[in-house]
Amino acid sequence: MIRNHIKIAWRNLIKRKVFTTINILGLAIGFGSAILIYLFLGYHLSFDNFHPDQDRIYRMATEEHMDNIGYSASVPPAFAKVFRENYAYAEKVAKIVDREGLVLDVEQNGAVNKYKKNVMFAEEDFFKIFNFPLLNGSNAISLSAPNTAVITESEALELYGSTEVVGRTFVLENDETIEITGVLKDIPSTSFLNADIFIAFENLREYSAFAHSESWGGITTNLQCFVRLKPDQDIASIETALEELPKEHRATSKNKHIYKLQPLSEIHLNYEYGGLDPVFLIVFGIIGLFLIAIACINFINISTAQAFYRSKEIGIRKVLGSFKKQLFWQFLSETFLISLFAAVLGIIMAILFLPAFNALFEIQLTLDNLVSLRFFGFLLALLLMVSFLSGSYPGLLLSKIVPILALKGKLNHNDTGGATTRKVLVVTQFVISISLIVATLVISRQIEYATKTDLGFDKESIVMLEVPETMDSEQFYDLKERLKQVVGVQKVSGCLTSPGGSNNFWDTTVKYNNRPEREDFSISIKAGDEDYLNAFNIPLAAGRNFFKNDSITEMLVNEKFLEKVGVASAEELLGKTLAVNGERIEAAIVGVVKDFHDSSFTDEIKPVFIAPNVIWYNELGVKINHLNTKATLEQLEREWSQTFSNHIFDYRFLDERVAEQYETEQRYLSLSKVFSGLAIFIGCMGLYGLILFFVGQRKKEVGIRKVLGSDITDILTLFSMDFLKLILIAGIIAIPIAWYFMEQWLQGYTYRTEIHWWYFAISIVTVLALTLFTISYQTIKVAIKNPVESLRTE
Repeated sequence: MIRNHIKIAWRNLIKRKVFTTINILGLAIGFGSAILIYLFLGYHLSFDNFHPDQDRIYRMATEEHMDNIGYSASVPPAFAKVFRENYAYAEKVAKIVDREGLVLDVEQNGAVNKYKKNVMFAEEDFFKIFNFPLLNGSNAISLSAPNTAVITESEALELYGSTEVVGRTFVLENDETIEITGVLKDIPSTSFLNADIFIAFENLREYSAFAHSESWGGITTNLQCFVRLKPDQDIASIETALEELPKEHRATSKNKHIYKLQPLSEIHLNYEYGGLDPVFLIVFGIIGLFLIAIACINFINISTAQAFYRSKEIGIRKVLGSFKKQLFWQFLSETFLISLFAAVLGIIMAILFLPAFNALFEIQLTLDNLVSLRFFGFLLALLLMVSFLSGSYPGLLLSKIVPILALKGKLNHNDTGGATTRKVLVVTQFVISISLIVATLVISRQIEYATKTDLGFDKESIVMLEVPETMDSEQFYDLKERLKQVVGVQKVSGCLTSPGGSNNFWDTTVKYNNRPEREDFSISIKAGDEDYLNAFNIPLAAGRNFFKNDSITEMLVNEKFLEKVGVASAEELLGKTLAVNGERIEAAIVGVVKDFHDSSFTDEIKPVFIAPNVIWYNELGVKINHLNTKATLEQLEREWSQTFSNHIFDYRFLDERVAEQYETEQRYLSLSKVFSGLAIFIGCMGLYGLILFFVGQRKKEVGIRKVLGSDITDILTLFSMDFLKLILIAGIIAIPIAWYFMEQWLQGYTYRTEIHWWYFAISIVTVLALTLFTISYQTIKVAIKNPVESLRTE
């Protein structure tokens, strides 16, 4: 029986090649998109699931309560030791601190090569909490002794050309000789850990005294603390017990800490603590369902439309003894066969587009992900679901046909049913397409608003040059003067970091004008020399710039600080004192600068102070003439290398940094563009199939109308009006749906664009135009034919 069903199904599919092709191609695009989305979701949901006892591993995090609530995936440096020694909840406790851009001198084949690497300083127990085995399969990783390190297999091959590197050494930051004590297997890409070189925690003292200390004074985001709890611990009870720590160690601080235990499984998908926004995955999944739904709708529409032409076949089958159930399963067999072909083609499409997909989302999906029982289970479930959704309704319609009417040729399309359902499904397609176009326009406009709106500083043609932490004031001033002489250089400033686009944030407590208590907000430190305002074109709102100085005697604040301390005018701030960094620094306010956006538009502008301090400078901001960028950069490198011959020249353009703040939004936009295009394409294919069917059905009517005087415009209008009405209905439905969801998305931005009426107008007009084009092609082809050809049989 099954073999007979498949054989008949194959004959029917071959008989209607055009409709079969439309159905297979539409479903294949849906399958291919669903496969890529499945792999994407599986990748992000599999983070850190390869560790033994993963359900007992937690990262210690902090809620910071001041004028608002902040979330930090870190704790004070002293937390780990106190939790380890004073509480009995954990088996192991360990800290790690990552440092970017450290220089390694590696000897290979008689030559010393320099590399700039991200380095992780780790306590020994870190590798006893997590499962990162050595290349030889052992877990006996030792970082207990100072000046020791373990590196990954890939890093060993890059640095030394071999994995046999135990006992070999490298020089860190031109100072410390570090011995390699082990080689790790490459860390999976689905790990929170993004490092290849791990050095004993004791060595951190030279590169971050605060992170290495046992201080409760604040938090550095570079530090993370992990624990593996003993079995059967109650997390709520532990968090309650930890409430005593801030009272004991930070009783006078305005920054109230609440310490939380974050499960390992939530690290990757917790947006508050720096992970990926899970909404992104939800949107991905919904779009995948949309594409599958649109493809299924196409199939249902075309199949129900063709029910009239299959009525005699069904009538004969019923007369010969077929039951409704048999007819239903016959049609499902046809649907399954089409879906099977579509699934195979979808897999091929997914494989072809996988490299581009990886590049877009910066992930590492491979073909190996397609060879697993889980994937085949997903594919089979999807295949059965699509076959049932696409085939069940048309199958029911066909099985209900009255054989007498079918054999006498007295059936019409109302008798075969499905007309109302087709209209509803077509409207659904249009609603999805219009909503996706609106989403694309809104996201595009928000990115444009964020990148083209005045940020309060100049970001164009500014090169940020990294400088070593060992730089002294003499080296700084000498290099700065030489850079000023380079042809094409317009301005130069030393600074802790640029006004925007940097991940290097330093927030600290503040005490204003000798008030009895510290303020209930923190202030962001922006160390910069006397040319900082000029180089980045930050305007003053009141007062003056500070004078050249190596120490902090004068400082600037921004207008947001004015608002936070409740002062009526900027002039009132001038001459007042400001104490920061635990009141270790105190100086007079001599100027107030206009507010500028230090981070993305999702964040509110923070209070900022700017002051000169050479020992804080990490970068040089160099404003250059864009007409001869390459030659200017080459000369900058020569001058920089004269001062820092033992370091690696590295630079970034400031506008690129700022753009990176909106990488997630850019991916949303790319996602919207691609899937909007696919949704419209699949929908247009379905429309083409429907209009091809209806035009073929009404050829004689078209011939009669032409004989009676109708022109091409009249005939085009005849076939278009029903579809255009459906689009307008879909637009009316889509407008509130799209507005609601995009309004919710924009709520995540403190500074945002507005949703304009013309977004919806453009979306509806776009769908109208594409639909009219799709309909016109086939309609005009029929309309221009000689009516004699369609009427000759009468």
